[in-house]
Amino acid sequence: MLIFDMDGTLIDSNSIWRTVDETFLARRGLPYTREYYDGVAHTIFPLAAAFTKEFCHLSESTEEIMAEWMELAGDMYATSVPVKPGVVEYLEKCKAAGERMIVLTSSVPVHCRMALTHLGLLPYFEQILFAHELGIDKKDPAIFHKAAEIMGVKESDCTVFDDSVASCRSAKAAGMTVIGVYDEFFHVSWDEMQDVCDRTIRGFAELL
Repeated sequence: MLIFDMDGTLIDSNSIWRTVDETFLARRGLPYTREYYDGVAHTIFPLAAAFTKEFCHLSESTEEIMAEWMELAGDMYATSVPVKPGVVEYLEKCKAAGERMIVLTSSVPVHCRMALTHLGLLPYFEQILFAHELGIDKKDPAIFHKAAEIMGVKESDCTVFDDSVASCRSAKAAGMTVIGVYDEFFHVSWDEMQDVCDRTIRGFAELL
């Protein structure tokens, strides 16, 4: 089974959250730092909001923080997010070969469905699993064990595609084959990604 991350792997959307984070922090006179980025990147919304509240010493509730993020992201997932080069062609190749494919994402469910529907990618996937709904962060190998359990497959029969080195590390720890996908948003982790993953690619065209 092939397991795909969405943001930064299938679609070029990580810049949305960089903009949201920078705007959110600027409204409070705070800088966007590597430490903040490490705390919120590829983390489910409630945990990212809890981290933000504590890290930035905010009086707002986590619900208010998440609501502001949703307002800032707006409808960009349905209007301005492009699919990454080579993705459609690779999904077509896998579909023709009879591969089972799912999405496992930290994205907010409404954003994920919006983007995959808008870009015509939804029909390729047997199921979409949301870290948000499972209540497990993708930095935790347990989420990959859970995905295998839900889909009725062995971890050793799964290949994960992800642009986050933390997610790649946890998928590897769960016993899955891992292909690291380059994304400019995570370029600072590329050397580490090459050490962690079974293979790394700069684009899906390399797999065609």
